[in-house]
Parts: sequence; structure tokens; C-alpha cells
Amino acid sequence: MDTPAVDEAARARNLIAAERKAVALFDEVTRQGLVKPGLLESAISDGIRDLAADMFGTKRHWHKRIVRAGENTLHPYKANPPDRVVAEDDIVFLDFGPVFDEWEADFGRTYVLGDDPVKLRIAADLPLVWEAGREHFESHPDITGAELYAHVCRLAQDAGWHFGGPHSGHLVGEFPHELIEADLVNSYIAPTNPNRLRGKDDAGRRCHWILEVHLVDPRRRFGAFYEQLLTLSH
Repeated sequence: MDTPAVDEAARARNLIAAERKAVALFDEVTRQGLVKPGLLESAISDGIRDLAADMFGTKRHWHKRIVRAGENTLHPYKANPPDRVVAEDDIVFLDFGPVFDEWEADFGRTYVLGDDPVKLRIAADLPLVWEAGREHFESHPDITGAELYAHVCRLAQDAGWHFGGPHSGHLVGEFPHELIEADLVNSYIAPTNPNRLRGKDDAGRRCHWILEVHLVDPRRRFGAFYEQLLTLSH
């Protein structure tokens, strides 16, 4: 049986549109001041879930919704630290995977609630490290998952931080997202992935990637997080 033709231009448009909605959602989170002291992380998560439903009719998120504050920002995605009340001077990050019109977004940003200069610096470094990672990806057509992960770790170190995650991104696409387990090395930008990131998946579709940056300061006991589409301009 022949494989159906894949409209890659339409796939790209849909992924970009999904991310633009995620940007609009996070902009509204900021405008409404939903990330604030005195609330449990879970309460902030529920507020953003409800906002996504009000703005876009979003009822599904393809991965668990993450709001982490203070020391919880040291933990990678797979961890499930205790629910924490956000403090006055906390650093907080959000990692959400809303599904918009059957297309996945995966978007992460960091908020500094006080005026701590180190927390402000780590948050400011996030987009710089992310952009440098994207530029390295663009300038190396045959780069592998392991190579890009190593480069992002070096960028974090050069900026004065540790890299906090076991991977620095993953595949993204149409919902329902196939569960990506640790042994499926070709699904992650990770030290275990020796494969070229530019390629096609098992269905013959172009692989699209999310690039994640998780910077941590182990001594001061906090971290920061940033993610968005790597392979499409928007």
C-alpha cells in the first residue's frame, strides 16, 4: 500500500499557528498577573488551564502541566516535587503542552517575581542560550541529537550555569502525540541520540523539534526554563 502524500507546508503552518496561540496564552497570563505570590503551583496551573479553555476552547494538554517555583525549578520534567506555595521573591517557570485544533504546542517561559539580580540574570540568559542553540542547529545540517545536546550544555556552562535536563528537546507534531519513552532515543535531543535531527519519522513526515533550555544554579537552589519550536521560523 502506498504511503499517503504528506502536505509538509500545511503541517508547518499548523505547528506555527499552535505556537502563536501558546504565545498569546502566555501573554494573557502575564497581563492578568496569574503568576503571583501566595498561590500553590497547582492553583496557577489550573488558572492557566481554564484561561486556555476560555481563549481557545482548549480541553487537552498532551503532557502534564508544569508550574514550578523556588527549589522546585531545579527539577527536570519527569520529577514530581511537592506542590509549593509561590513566595514573594520566587522564580517560577511554566511548561505547558496545549493542543490547539489537533496540533501540539510546547511552550515554556520563566517569571521573576522579585528583584533578585541573579534570578533576573538567569532568566535573561534563557533566550540568549536558546538562540545560540538554534543558530548552531541551523549552521550544522547534519547535526545529531547528541551533538546538539552537548552544545546546549556548553552554552549553559559558558553563561555560568549548569544544564538541568537529561535532554534539551523532543519531537512535536499532530495530536495525539505518541508517548516518547526513554528508550526511543530518536525522539529526543539527548546524549543517547546518535541520529541526525533533520529527517523523517516512521510515517514519512518531516521531523519537527522543540528546543528546551533548563538552566540551574545548584548553589543558590533555583533554575529557569525556556522552550519553543526549533525547526520552524515564526
